Amino acid sequence: MQSDGTITYIHNLLITKKISCYELTQKYLDEIKKSKLNAYVNVCEESAIKSAKEIDKKIASGKEISLLEGIPMLLKDNMSTNGIETTCCSNILKGYVPIYDATVWELLKQQGAVLLGKGNMDEFAMGSTCETSCFGGAKNPHDISCVAGGSSGGVAAAVAGNIAVYGLGSDTGGSIRQPAAFCGIVGLKPTYGAVSRYGIIAYASSFDQVGPMTHTVQDASIVFDAISKYDPKDSTSCKNITCDTFCKLNNSISGMKIGIPKEYFEGIDSEIQKSINQAIEVYKSLGAQIEYFNLPELKYALPVYYILVCAEASSNLGRYDGIRYGYKAENYTDINDMICKTRAKGFGKEVKRRILLGTYVLSAGYYDAYYKKAQNLRGEIVRAFKRAFGKFDILLAPTAASTAFKFGMTSSNPVEMYLTDIYTVPVNTAGIPAISLPCGFHSNGLPIGMQLIGDNFSEAKLLNAANMYEMKTERQFLHKTDMGVKI
Repeated sequence: MQSDGTITYIHNLLITKKISCYELTQKYLDEIKKSKLNAYVNVCEESAIKSAKEIDKKIASGKEISLLEGIPMLLKDNMSTNGIETTCCSNILKGYVPIYDATVWELLKQQGAVLLGKGNMDEFAMGSTCETSCFGGAKNPHDISCVAGGSSGGVAAAVAGNIAVYGLGSDTGGSIRQPAAFCGIVGLKPTYGAVSRYGIIAYASSFDQVGPMTHTVQDASIVFDAISKYDPKDSTSCKNITCDTFCKLNNSISGMKIGIPKEYFEGIDSEIQKSINQAIEVYKSLGAQIEYFNLPELKYALPVYYILVCAEASSNLGRYDGIRYGYKAENYTDINDMICKTRAKGFGKEVKRRILLGTYVLSAGYYDAYYKKAQNLRGEIVRAFKRAFGKFDILLAPTAASTAFKFGMTSSNPVEMYLTDIYTVPVNTAGIPAISLPCGFHSNGLPIGMQLIGDNFSEAKLLNAANMYEMKTERQFLHKTDMGVKI
């Protein structure tokens, strides 16, 4: 079992002075330069080296360092970083340099995290393949002819390709979990309100949530504990959050009730079905009680999701007009012409499509037929999950219906791309937490992911159940390729 890419392993190397933080950081920066994954859109070499040298001084002086101190990582490019360009991988924000930090980065920076750079993503997080990025899509380390998934494809590719120890992604409809599954890593989507959204460039404000993308469940727990703090700057941040998950990772799950929603297995690849069934047997061997049940409300999740997120996107993206910040058209006749030309050239096709869809469902005559009905159905989905968690501790399901697909496969048919989110969007619609972790490999050589789903603020229970599976299987599916840093 290899574990040389994990936070705890590298932390031990640093405190025992077997490697300096400068040497470690330089290794990652050198590999990033050689990488063909297109995982990074901005590399922060100078500031990373500066941070690393400061950590080395602290270690040399005999001071203790935290688990995350000196660990090289990356942020998705929709997270504001003071003095560092943040583009959301859109032409309309090229050249935009925030004057403040997102709360999640502020928290990690306080713990001495070393920021290697900003991760590639679908433009404004709108996509499931990372191909809508104005920088081109991130590539899957297991097969560079395949996508890394989206929208947090760059973070997933960087972690899986060993050119970052961990990263932060955002999950609006599966954008942490799906690329984690495609690349064979762990991705946690926390409860809505558990992690601050302040400084995250909004796509759909009532769905967006930040979470860790890591090699192991243990690493995900460490990072989640660091970022799950109450933030008065975010009106949706929950007070009295007690997400101390790391110290609860090795609790027995004997007697745990795990529900398997039958609807998650409709139209699934047979090899993915087989891997999930094998994972279920592992949980049985750990003493968990397994029961299949019906969750018919899931059929509403995808249409509800796309109506509501597009509506919120059309509102959130109205601020990009060429006046306040970002790209501005050069030739125009009046202010209306300037705004039209700025948005026409600055936004990509998929972003424009979702703005138009959102504007349509919010318009007079269609609001009641679409938006209001979708909000009512969202309530039904929330209540359906609540009923399920009245009976089960957690739910188990596949993360995606297929493994990573080839570049260009969904570009000609947007609906096909939307359908790839069918297993992940119910969680965001309900605002509940879920974790994706590797559970095997397909015969095509690509990883398979399963997701565990929990009730609000049950991250400790989810992470423990995921960790027990990972330990039982001796992390046999922990991603290792011949790419990236070897320590």
